[in-house]
Amino acid sequence: MKFQITCIPGDGIGPEIVTEAKKVLDRVADVYGHEFLYTDVLMGGCSIDACGEPLTEEAIETCKKADAVLMGSIGGNTSTSPWYQLPPQKRPEAGLLKLRKSLNLFANLRPAYLYQELAAACPLKEAVGAAGFDMLIMRELTGGLYFGARSTVTENGIRKATDTLTYDETEIRRIAIKGFEIARKRKKKVTSVDKANVLDSSRLWRAVVNEVAKDYPDVTLEHMLVDNCAMQLVKDPAQFDVVLTENMFGDILSDEASMITGSIGMLSSASLNDTKFGLYEPSHGSAPDIAGKNIANPIATILSAAMMLRYSFDLDKEASAIEDAVQKALHDGYRSVDIYSDGMKKVSCSEMGDVIAQNIER
Repeated sequence: MKFQITCIPGDGIGPEIVTEAKKVLDRVADVYGHEFLYTDVLMGGCSIDACGEPLTEEAIETCKKADAVLMGSIGGNTSTSPWYQLPPQKRPEAGLLKLRKSLNLFANLRPAYLYQELAAACPLKEAVGAAGFDMLIMRELTGGLYFGARSTVTENGIRKATDTLTYDETEIRRIAIKGFEIARKRKKKVTSVDKANVLDSSRLWRAVVNEVAKDYPDVTLEHMLVDNCAMQLVKDPAQFDVVLTENMFGDILSDEASMITGSIGMLSSASLNDTKFGLYEPSHGSAPDIAGKNIANPIATILSAAMMLRYSFDLDKEASAIEDAVQKALHDGYRSVDIYSDGMKKVSCSEMGDVIAQNIER
């Protein structure tokens, strides 16, 4: 099969880690008989330097014509880079927000998986780390409190700020459908997280999720209040499969879930629209202090490429082959500098890509 992939290497370590993801994808193509065609576009600081803006309309159109977008990282040092002397709408991150809006990317997926080889890095108690966990936080990305009407006024000499949390049933239904569809590719369990004991928006959320669940009788649904979920994530993370939630709750819970894995350099992510199209990127930043040194950890980007195969291309076997290849590299003791410990085999960014690519097999 042939697929068109638009790549956004971006800034900092972005070009290095995207190169390694391409290397692994090319190995998948050779082993499984596919063809991946890449087109690179600029976004972020590099686009500001070349084009005077963080994302051009031409780059957006190139992304829209692809089957999926694979991104590295964008931005630089916020205290020293001239990019951050520009107005907010001209800074590197504005390009990502513009891209999400232009592509209607409303569903954000953040896996949190604890590799047993890295269990010592988990900050939770030893028994929890030993049990392991493999969850996916599915966050609604374009609605809720972050996108509602807001104002700051002074009334009778007192400053007052208002943020409005609004969801309609269409916004809830489409993210719920995504959650149940993806649960079918995993362990077939959805935990819907809300604050239905207090908020009207959460009561609507729960009602619509219950309606959607009727179309997925093979998937188990449970509801959990957000404060309890935050507690359960550190008490017993192994209980979760797909955690489905609204924008602000998902923002907070996904960061909590990432921290209990012990290394953000291992975490992939995806943002999907209502088709098979998605934007795939690592959860970490551009790390400008190590850019160009060939010491970055490419695993999060490589795992993001695996997510692309699974969720945009329906190549589940090939996605699993990448995930297994990463697991084997860790089992064999290969470590980039950020996850290195005594007795392991320290490798560069490109060497880690080589090892993982060599591990790809049917």
